[in-house]
Order: sequence, then structure tokens, then C-alpha cells
Amino acid sequence: MADGLAATAAAAKRWLDAAIPLWLAHGVDRARGGFAENLDPATLGVPAGYRRLRVATRQTYVFAAAARMGYAGARAAMELGLAFLLGPARHPAGGFANRFDLDGRTIDATRDLYDLAFVLFALAHVHRVTADPALVAEARALAAFLEAAMRHPAGGWVEALPPRLPRRQNPHMHLLEALLAWGARDPAGPWAALRDEVLRLFAARFFRGGCLVEYFDDALAPAAGEPGALWEPGHHFEWVWLLDAAAKAGARVPDGARAALYGRALAQGIDPASGFAHGEVSADGSPRATAARLWTLTEWLKAEAVTEGPDRADRVARVWAAIERFLDTTPRGLWRERWEPGLGFRAEPVPATSLYHLLMAIETVMEAAGTHPAPFAG
Repeated sequence: MADGLAATAAAAKRWLDAAIPLWLAHGVDRARGGFAENLDPATLGVPAGYRRLRVATRQTYVFAAAARMGYAGARAAMELGLAFLLGPARHPAGGFANRFDLDGRTIDATRDLYDLAFVLFALAHVHRVTADPALVAEARALAAFLEAAMRHPAGGWVEALPPRLPRRQNPHMHLLEALLAWGARDPAGPWAALRDEVLRLFAARFFRGGCLVEYFDDALAPAAGEPGALWEPGHHFEWVWLLDAAAKAGARVPDGARAALYGRALAQGIDPASGFAHGEVSADGSPRATAARLWTLTEWLKAEAVTEGPDRADRVARVWAAIERFLDTTPRGLWRERWEPGLGFRAEPVPATSLYHLLMAIETVMEAAGTHPAPFAG
């Protein structure tokens, strides 16, 4: 089994060896200090005329991880991302703004919980590279801002400032991801207590009847009508990985939750014809959104990599083979973002945000195979 995992890890690393140099060459705006939102697959130009906090944070993680792994030029790109986050991206009233023009001027000052979670996540990965104590202070200050400005009386945190509905489990899920990352870097910080709070919220509100609810009203009851009954296979798989990571960090996770999420996603969330994951599934198990997104497969890959069993190497190889269909591009190092039944892969710009998903999945497989040269927790 180990040899099989190592073979998949090696194949994934070979793709990464093409992707990181490509995105360093074409996805970094060194003149203006930012990252490309997307790339045109034919010209490698940048169609988008704006920047988002989400891309800045995810690409800062990507290049921090690439620096850990020894890719030339990655540390400088990481530092460019950090300078953007701690400079133009700051909101004057605390937290970080949402959207910017290409010169770094704010065009949407919304403070979004989902994206603020990724600021924390990016800072943790930069700290893994630099060990700069100033980043611990930055992360603790952002955690304090979330506590002071974005707490919700019904539990959890508001979606954004200004507040909006519906509320979602998704930002809390990524907040947990960031809290786990910081728990490994700053054991004396507030991270373990916040981690355990999100896990309690998962058990009490998000995980219902063996399924992960996505959308909620203001009181964190499932949203009325169809939105409150939909679930996403990709997020089921993502929580399998998160609950495994939380348990390994010493947290108490709900009994049986991982198995229930994993089992439902496999039983009802995979299209048997394509081998891809559905976008959304209704309460009765019928697919609601059948277009397959690349990120859903990367989360499936992570779930398989951390799910033990004698067939783990075969399961991991199966999902990687499905991902490779999305990665079959010229030049190597790009991807197709979505596939639709009857239509195939959609022709569209390549979104930078998915490189985070791909690299996280590749890191997870390499760690499972024991071939990662510099794991985050190492």
C-alpha cells in the first residue's frame, strides 16, 4: 500500500513541478504587488481587472508551501503576498477588506468571515517559513477582532460586516482549518479553545441526521425551503479531513461523524458515469447541481488519504486519476475548473483560487505516503 501511495504522490508532485513555476511566472504581479485572479489558458494573460482578498490569502499559502518545499522564487512571492495583506488589504476599522483594484485600492470594504479565516490560514503558513513573532501578534489581533466585532449571539460568527443572510457552515469550516494551523504554530494562543468551539457548533448545528447542512437562518436553524435541505459532497469530504486533523491535534470530535459524512458522500454524492462529485445533492439523495468542480475532487482526495484501510492506495489513485482529467492541459500546470454532463469541460479562465485546493490535496497525499520533504507540522 505504501508503494501505491508513493506512486500517486510522485505523480502529483510531477504536476506541481510544472504548476508552481508557471504561476510564479504568470500569476504574480511584481510591479503592482499582487496576484492574478485568473489566467487565460491560451495566452496566459490575466482577464480580471480586480483583486480579491481570497486570492491574496490562498496564493500566499501556495507560495509559502512552495517555499517550504524548496521551489526557487516561491519565498519572494510569499513575501509579496504578505506585504499586500499587511498593507493595502487592511481595513481601517479592523480586519481586512474584500476587493481591490489592480493598484491595491479598496473597491469593496466588506469584511467577510470566509476570507478573514483565510487571512489567519495564510499567516500561519508564512509563520511556518519565517518563524517571525510579529505574525503571531497579527494572528492574535485578528482573532480578537473576530471576537469583538463579528460574534453572533445565536452562536458562531456573522457572515460579514455588514451582516447578511443566509448564514453558512462554510466560513466556520475554513475558520476551523485556520485555527488548526495556528494551534500547531502558537500553542499558547487562543486557538485550541476556538477550535473546540467550532467543533461544538458542528455537532450541535451543522451536522444533522448524518448530513452537513449548508445554509441557515439568523438563529442557525436550517434555512427555510430547499436551501436548508441541500448538501454538498465536497464539503462532506472536507469535513472528513478536518475532523481527522482535529482529532490528531487532540480535540474531541463527534463519534461517528467522519464515517457518516464519508459514507453519504460516497453513496449519494458521486456520479457513477463520470466518476466526479456532484455539486449539490437534495435531501432525498438526488443530485441537485450536477456540474462537477475541481475543488470537490481535491477534497475527496484528502478524505481518502486520511481514511485508513487496506485499499487506501487504490482509493487515492482512483481520485487522482479523476483529477488528472481536469489537469490535462497545455501548457502543463493549468486546469479546467468545471465539467458538465453532456457538455464536458467548460472553456473559461483558470481561477487562481483552485491552486490552494490542489496543493493542499497534494501535500496531504505526500504526507500520507511519507514522501513530503517539509510537512507543515514538521
